[in-house]
Amino acid sequence: MPIKVQSDLPAKAILEEENIFIMDERRAMTQDIRPLEILILNLMPMKEETETQLLRALSNTPLQVDCTFLMMASHVSKNTSASHLNKFYVEFNDIKRRKYDGMIITGAPVENLEFEEVNYWSELSTIMEWTKTHVTSTLHICWGAQAGLYYHYGIPKYQREKKLSGIYNHKVLNRKVPMVRSMNDYFLAPHSRYTEVRRADILRHPELEILAESDEAGVFLVMSREGKQIFIQGHPEYDRMTLNNEYHRDLKKGLDPELPCNYYENNDPFSVPPLMWRNTANTLYANWLNFYVYQTTPYVLDEEA
Repeated sequence: MPIKVQSDLPAKAILEEENIFIMDERRAMTQDIRPLEILILNLMPMKEETETQLLRALSNTPLQVDCTFLMMASHVSKNTSASHLNKFYVEFNDIKRRKYDGMIITGAPVENLEFEEVNYWSELSTIMEWTKTHVTSTLHICWGAQAGLYYHYGIPKYQREKKLSGIYNHKVLNRKVPMVRSMNDYFLAPHSRYTEVRRADILRHPELEILAESDEAGVFLVMSREGKQIFIQGHPEYDRMTLNNEYHRDLKKGLDPELPCNYYENNDPFSVPPLMWRNTANTLYANWLNFYVYQTTPYVLDEEA
């Protein structure tokens, strides 16, 4: 997929090195095509890393995509430079009158807090309410999925006894739903979290459907029946080394983390882990863009006065 980004976004050079087609603004202006307008609310601390991961995951359809990165005005990022944020990100007040074909709300390292204790919860709630009228389909990832299920449906999250970290096997539950089209009956995907939402709570809402789950990791993929809100309680977009970096970071902090499950060959934390979930990520994001964004969004996105 030709992804339109600013010419000097750091992720552009990384993805071009991987032979992923990234289109800068100058070339996009020469094409008479309306790209899909995708808004990405990046709540992760290492924002440049997450930008690369998400743009890579969006790169596997022939659709042209124009990505806009959104940050919270009510929170100061400590791990990304102000110059990067000022150059490549917008705030909600800058775009709240616009409409978008799709939106992604990422995870965030705040899951041990109650939702209302998060310092940007009020602003995030405003944005999630806004998506109901201004976004064709919104994809929520990990803590973003827990936050979305809580805000839209009142579904709580629960603290786990220990952190869930690793690559887990999942089963597709309804192959007729386009979101899981072309996926295997079973697939691998990363998880990295201290909390969870539970199957029983989701099943109390007939407007929601669980599309994939794991015996070990629990619910993975949930969707509102019409596909306007989609929730992934995992990180299919993660790079090969992301769980490794998190593990060694926690070791240095003295947190005594367990080895990520099913991740390292021979459980050697100094080996290069095999990449076993890239096809899953590509298929999920391609299905979302095709069936729940491109196929349903209006051709003209009206901008409010």
